[in-house]
Amino acid sequence: MAEEYEYRAGLDELAAQYHRILELLGENPDREGLQKTPMRVAKAMQFLTQGYEQDAHEILRQALFREDYSQMVIVKDIDFFSLCEHHMLPFYGKAHVAYIPNGYITGLSKIARVVDIYAHRLQVQERMTLQIKQCIQETLHPLGVMVVIEARHMCMQMRGVEKQNSITTTSEFSGAFNQAKTRQEFMNLLHNQ
Repeated sequence: MAEEYEYRAGLDELAAQYHRILELLGENPDREGLQKTPMRVAKAMQFLTQGYEQDAHEILRQALFREDYSQMVIVKDIDFFSLCEHHMLPFYGKAHVAYIPNGYITGLSKIARVVDIYAHRLQVQERMTLQIKQCIQETLHPLGVMVVIEARHMCMQMRGVEKQNSITTTSEFSGAFNQAKTRQEFMNLLHNQ
């Protein structure tokens, strides 16, 4: 069961703006099916952008443990949903994160939480990939970090070029992952079913 979300200030004003948007689209926001839509959309948008209110570095620090393990740690297939900042349409997919500890590890669920925090903002996939890598690098100070994100973008599927099966892949890496051999090991482990 999902946690109860606490809505931020400005919810009523946001709903009023969506009421006006419905009017500008040629709809009657007072008809039965749309009467509650402005508030529902306002609540959805606050939920989908809750990452602005969260500190990803602090999430990692809350579960930081001293450990001498120095091999690759991979958390793969982390589902995420985000909103493209250009059209405010969803993009969604999977994030794959690896790091090589340098004296400290973090709780595995915290890696997924970091992905969620950056995904719950208006985003572009490229920036999100970089932000996840930088957060882990700056907080854990590992020997290296690599992030690969594979996503489908509704702005490409629903409008514009309307390419239904396209997937965008981005990657960011640092430290030990600058070596082709280490990157290849990650990719091999990533695609090993």
